[in-house]
Amino acid sequence: MRLDAEYVLPVRWTHDDAIDELTAYLERLSSDIDVTVVDGSSPDLFRAHARAWSGSVRHVAPMLSHGANGKVRGVLTGLALARHEHVVIADDDVRHDRATLAALVAALRDADLVKPQNVFRPLPWHARWDTARTLINRAVAADYPGTYAVRRAALARGYDPDALFENLEMERTVRAAGGRVLSCPDLFVERRPPSARHFWAQRVRQAYDSTAQPARLCVELAVVPLVLALRRRRGILVLLALAVTGLAERGRRRNGGRHVFERSAAWWAPAWVLERGVASWIALALRARGGVAYADARLVVAATPMRVLRRRAADRG
Repeated sequence: MRLDAEYVLPVRWTHDDAIDELTAYLERLSSDIDVTVVDGSSPDLFRAHARAWSGSVRHVAPMLSHGANGKVRGVLTGLALARHEHVVIADDDVRHDRATLAALVAALRDADLVKPQNVFRPLPWHARWDTARTLINRAVAADYPGTYAVRRAALARGYDPDALFENLEMERTVRAAGGRVLSCPDLFVERRPPSARHFWAQRVRQAYDSTAQPARLCVELAVVPLVLALRRRRGILVLLALAVTGLAERGRRRNGGRHVFERSAAWWAPAWVLERGVASWIALALRARGGVAYADARLVVAATPMRVLRRRAADRG
């Protein structure tokens, strides 16, 4: 029995290296759920995708012309065209199965926006490195995955297509309007890792996301000065590295994570923290110079403050 929900996949590709694997995934997916692919790729690639996917999914171009964040334009187009109230949004590297889709859709009975936990499969070295970020997020709060389930009504007015950290912007928009965001850290959904080259290209952009979270940004900015101040106190630095590893291990063990994340995953945490500390200073400098590069644009705002979104929601009444 097909799920009473829509799967929205925004894509904007510059090459088709992974088209065969994604096509096979979409064919499997379409037997369980209606699928809409919103494709912002170049005309040549768009036509190639139309030929490859026409038999299994609905393939459309983005309808929104404004907004620098192409993913948000794709999501908002998919929501506008969705044939169901319940919608699963996913990046092109996410790999759901029927069980994870059904669990997400079922969770919408008690929430307006639901987020599961992504897990990289397979695990090249850079995916292990980035898993440390996931574990620390799990230890202190919740991670931001590449897939959500949402009620269309909760985003009837959309969300800012000029925000860089689109997941945080979406969550805050739903909360500001009085909606409930439900985190499901024990619902694990596979995600394909990027190439090592793309991984390195994301370091500063991901750090820029923290400019929307001042407390977190202050902690991350403190890393490099602290390491420099303690450079001759190696014993203290070792203890701090062990503390960071312990924090990541706490995230690995929470909500069934020990059965999914490898035992060695937390060992990468000190390297990730140091990387984020350096990247945060670069991100801060970019913020002062007008924002970070994203596709063909430059984005200044990572996400809108909650107080602003609440005021806008109240004004709409």
